[in-house]
Amino acid sequence: MRKIYTIETSNFEQDQLHFSLNDNEVNLQLKPAGQLIADSDDFAFIYLLDAGEDYHYLRFPPSSWENLVHILQKKKDPILRISEEAIELTNFYDELEMLVYNIEGNYNYGAEFVQTVEQHFKAILAE
Repeated sequence: MRKIYTIETSNFEQDQLHFSLNDNEVNLQLKPAGQLIADSDDFAFIYLLDAGEDYHYLRFPPSSWENLVHILQKKKDPILRISEEAIELTNFYDELEMLVYNIEGNYNYGAEFVQTVEQHFKAILAE
């Protein structure tokens, strides 16, 4: 069964962004799938986590996008903390950069989503 985890907390450790996943389940067996998609209906970026038989979604709502800008500026993949385990979200930086530039001016995503992305990532898009 697919689960959706929403990222709400983060911090920097040694110049690398760490997201925390507080879940009551013990022994979550999640692996980074290396793919990030845009959810233009719910205004979020979704990182896919391989849970074995299906994928779980790591959801990044607009409230977390300031941290995504930092990822693009630092050019480093973030770390996901699940209890005591740390997992590097591989390919996150590359996928996010590609998506942000693809969304810019592309109204196939919906005008409101495009405008929101352009506003949040204007420092990156201006480079």
